[in-house]
Amino acid sequence: MPVIVVANPKGGVGKSTLATNLAGAFARQGHAVMLGDVDRQQSSRHWLALRPPQLPPIRGWEVDAQEIARPPKGTTHVVLDTPAGLHGKRLDAVLKVADRLLIPLQPSLFDIQATHAFVAEVRAHKRADRVQFAVVGMRVREGTIAGEQLHRYLNALGLPVLGYLRDTQNYVQLAARGLTLWDVAPSRVERDLPQWQPLLDWVAA
Repeated sequence: MPVIVVANPKGGVGKSTLATNLAGAFARQGHAVMLGDVDRQQSSRHWLALRPPQLPPIRGWEVDAQEIARPPKGTTHVVLDTPAGLHGKRLDAVLKVADRLLIPLQPSLFDIQATHAFVAEVRAHKRADRVQFAVVGMRVREGTIAGEQLHRYLNALGLPVLGYLRDTQNYVQLAARGLTLWDVAPSRVERDLPQWQPLLDWVAA
């Protein structure tokens, strides 16, 4: 059962956008996918509660009487969203279960600085050699100075870069209805779907 963790200690970089749409892609492929949050607040449940029941199912944690959260029985793929400020024991717990770590990053100096420190922390972690990790550029506007700066930074980072997702209201509008790119007509998101293919190839490899 592959466990893909989406993590960056900086808030607002697109972790939930990446996690929900990845879960949606798995669901559309017919996998029994669970979308969870390592935060006690289980904020992913809010998005799951909006998801129309006729769509390919995405399940959340099952929490027993002892308040222990586990993937539902039969789960084949797990996507974990993570809260801001992921360090220390929380990072230890995440890397203990992760097979792959996706690091979203948007073109902002503050986000780049925070991500640089996080990547250094992950690389120095005792479990780093057991987890494959890669970066995804988020909310990128091609042809902008910020976009070019992000390209240069990621090229020098020494990590696999799976692509750049464009800055579009599609993600915002779909999230508000519990939807993903794979839940609407392909013509509506025809510019977005190809940007996801390298990422999907990487998690499936």
